Amino acid sequence: MTDTIKNIEIKLLKVPLEKPVSDAKVITGKQTPLKEVMITCATIRTNDGREGFGYVYCKRNGGPAQYSLTKEYAPLLIDEDPDDISRLWNKLLWSSISIGAGGVAVQAITPFDIALWDLKAKKAELSISKLLGQFKEEVPCYNTSGGFLQDSIEEVIDNAQKVLSEGAGGIKIKVGQKDYKEDIRRVEALRKALGDDVPIMVDANQQWDVSTALKAGRYLDEYDLVWLEEPVGAYDVEGHYRLSRALETPIATGEMLVSFNEGLPYLNRRAFDVCQFDAPRIGGITQYKKVIDRCEEQQLVLAPHYSMELHLPLVACFNGEVWVEHFEWFEKMGIFNERVEMNNGLMKVPDRPGIGLTLNNDVVRKLIVDSAEFK
Repeated sequence: MTDTIKNIEIKLLKVPLEKPVSDAKVITGKQTPLKEVMITCATIRTNDGREGFGYVYCKRNGGPAQYSLTKEYAPLLIDEDPDDISRLWNKLLWSSISIGAGGVAVQAITPFDIALWDLKAKKAELSISKLLGQFKEEVPCYNTSGGFLQDSIEEVIDNAQKVLSEGAGGIKIKVGQKDYKEDIRRVEALRKALGDDVPIMVDANQQWDVSTALKAGRYLDEYDLVWLEEPVGAYDVEGHYRLSRALETPIATGEMLVSFNEGLPYLNRRAFDVCQFDAPRIGGITQYKKVIDRCEEQQLVLAPHYSMELHLPLVACFNGEVWVEHFEWFEKMGIFNERVEMNNGLMKVPDRPGIGLTLNNDVVRKLIVDSAEFK
């Protein structure tokens, strides 16, 4: 008898940050400081008693929209075969095609897609990385959460030294202020404080035009950076291409793209050196497998944005250079029972069955905004 999906539970969580953070878009008035992250969680249960877990997140507005659409998607999965992951992904997408094939339409698929892969790996008694084909047991990691622009450079340096002592392998600092020369001074101070051997990444959060990015980038070339991230607008493929050819520092982008198809122009043009596509934002593991294949084909560096708990086992399946972004926000709140193991600049790839994550219900029940169940 074929196992089928019999029950789906969805929760919307609001996770407050320890303190608000600001990047270039805040400093220049485009956004307000980030104070919280919204998470939509899905738990899928089958007739034979198996259970899979998945989630998607949203910063600032949009979390309730993701959650609302998951409530429309969930009934479409009841009585379906949970092993038919690609077919179900397409079934959900086509059910909402009138609102598009990206953005919320695919992000609302993400928690179900991840939960189905979680189920599949658990059924095989394998971790998700072993199921997909693991290359790495440890993955280089860098910290971002201590490098935001609301902090003075002295605070950024203190944060960097602290997280390096805790096991991080690199540090990312935000740039993109009104005067890029102030950004250069901050990067110079960080490099001087940390020394030549610590990997440093720089993130402009789409703040510059190509001309300014070229000027700033030529100064930044002097500091042996791992990459310059989002120097221009997220959809400016040609601008990123020009910068990747003109500057010595590798160019990274892709985190803001909200479907695999949105990323194709970058991949087809080879417009970046470091691919930062975000699995939850582009529709989950089914779509991220395509990213892994294309990046391996083009010998790109793979450095997905955010969601270290999910991305860690996924990038372990990539036969090439990778980085995982360390954000401890969910760990500080205790959202998951499990914690990432970080030591000597590396994160250990978990060997727990499935994606290896379970919710800490004692914490989560205090964060629930809404919930729904489908049978």
